Amino acid sequence: MPRLANETIDQINSANDIVEVVGGYFPLKRTGGVFKALCPFHQEKTPSFTVNPARQIFKCFGCGAGGGPIRFVMQYENLEFLAAARKLAERAGIRIEEGMMSAEDEAKVSLRRRLLALHAEAAEFFHQRLMKYPSAQVAREYLKGRGIGSEVARSWKLGYAPDAWDAFGTFAHERGFSDEEMVESGLVKLRDEERRNGEFYDRFRDRVMFPICNDTGEVIAFSGRVLDPDAKTAKYVNSPETMLFTKGKVLFGLHRSKRALIDRGSAIVCEGQLDLITAFEAGVQNVVAPQGTAFTEMQARKLKQYCEEVVLCFDADVAGEKAAERSLDALLGANVAVRVATMPQGEDPDSLIRGKGADAFRERIAAAKDYFDFVLDREVARPEFATSRGRVAAARKLAVQISKLSDPMLRGTIVNKAAMRLEMAPEEFARLLSSPKADAPIEMTPTTSAARPLALDPTMRLLCTVALRDEAARAWLLEESWTDVLEDEPNGELLAKILAADLLPEDSTSIGGFLTTLSAAEEATVATLLAEKLPANPQMVTNDAWRELDWRRVKRRLDACESRLRQPALDSAELLRLQMEIKALKAHAVELSPWKI
Repeated sequence: MPRLANETIDQINSANDIVEVVGGYFPLKRTGGVFKALCPFHQEKTPSFTVNPARQIFKCFGCGAGGGPIRFVMQYENLEFLAAARKLAERAGIRIEEGMMSAEDEAKVSLRRRLLALHAEAAEFFHQRLMKYPSAQVAREYLKGRGIGSEVARSWKLGYAPDAWDAFGTFAHERGFSDEEMVESGLVKLRDEERRNGEFYDRFRDRVMFPICNDTGEVIAFSGRVLDPDAKTAKYVNSPETMLFTKGKVLFGLHRSKRALIDRGSAIVCEGQLDLITAFEAGVQNVVAPQGTAFTEMQARKLKQYCEEVVLCFDADVAGEKAAERSLDALLGANVAVRVATMPQGEDPDSLIRGKGADAFRERIAAAKDYFDFVLDREVARPEFATSRGRVAAARKLAVQISKLSDPMLRGTIVNKAAMRLEMAPEEFARLLSSPKADAPIEMTPTTSAARPLALDPTMRLLCTVALRDEAARAWLLEESWTDVLEDEPNGELLAKILAADLLPEDSTSIGGFLTTLSAAEEATVATLLAEKLPANPQMVTNDAWRELDWRRVKRRLDACESRLRQPALDSAELLRLQMEIKALKAHAVELSPWKI
């Protein structure tokens, strides 16, 4: 337990106005006698987080969080009580006597304070070497080639890590920092990780250094870019996670761009530090960059405090597209609108601004498409989209992403648009979105509860059961054109896996091996099917169920063709092709289930 005197705690609380404390992390909006914001501690659409200046408390009526200034800092920065109290005491110029804490708590608070001081010294060390030392000429030339002059380098406190094994370590020793503090900071690396008191060397060597700051502008980590293009090492090296730095919580540049995010109501997300700095210095200041290429839930939630829209601006290559996809979960989960700005081939924001000016970059941002329009355009343009298999793959990919939307009206609009582009009936495409409910929020927090079985319709459930448990029915199915029938069947993936597997229905070892190849939800489904009663006449019901599945496939294609036929401006060749295909499909449908047509 902390041993701070009540009088000291009262003094800290009195000296730190809670509106100023909370407002230092994210913007608050006055509503009557209180201030409101979206809660930083849970996902919500409507602000329920309230700061009461009269009572000097915060309260979230959604998740129940509440308290005074110290409690807020504890929860927001994930600090122990004494560390949060110390931070606010230093903010207000209040001195806490060393003897007022337990030795363990004092050590934690002291280490955090020392690590902040060490990072501040490190930033100055790297910066001075960049600005003044002859050995940093290669770094200055590199930055000059990227359009970064001395004034910008000073503004962002860019630096250079010398090409030496212990230059920074020696400097830190001279400044009175201990080996333990340097190792805890991550600025040095142990030669033997098993020996905490062993020899170490500088983590950053011969690299341009970018200080990474927290929301309030304190340096908490670094990112270093290699200068030798032929070096057999990582292009970027980042600080490891420490008590100061958690990669998934920090957005590079946020301490500088907060105001612009609020003013514009939008955040432009760049892939790298140089992209961000170039854009910011060119006047496009509503920019941030994740530590890595994909957003985490915490970063998305933090952005939501400042704006309602995010424009992803990753590189125009496969890696950039993948980064946009990986960011989607977190951003949609935070209920942020997402657009994608495409760069010219071979360009990134930095090169585009330096080559063609800030207006060219602004034009790209203004023309950014809604994320789902961007994905649809990309999928339709792929050569494989011309095939049935390609359209099905595109539909499944889109369905996975659209299912993450929590707004039912927005989701319905996008489903209709996607179905038309994919040449599918809207109701059939909607069936692919069976995972989260349309009106339920997306739950981003990992859960340790057991996976729920897949929601299979009765026909698919029966076919999966007989394919798993009856040798004769399984053999009959394998003789059919099951790959063609299942390739565009919603929820047909599990049956396809069962039929593709080399398993023996009566062999428990064979079934057990098959289970290890499945996802948790698929495994739960198969376990359920294995425990259910097998139909009395497996082969007969299999035949009937398969005809039903085949009929559904034909009906889906028939609906898609008729939907396409109703579109305006069809040329005569396309019109004739559709009419002939519809005639053939109807004939086949009658053969399968004459009473349904």
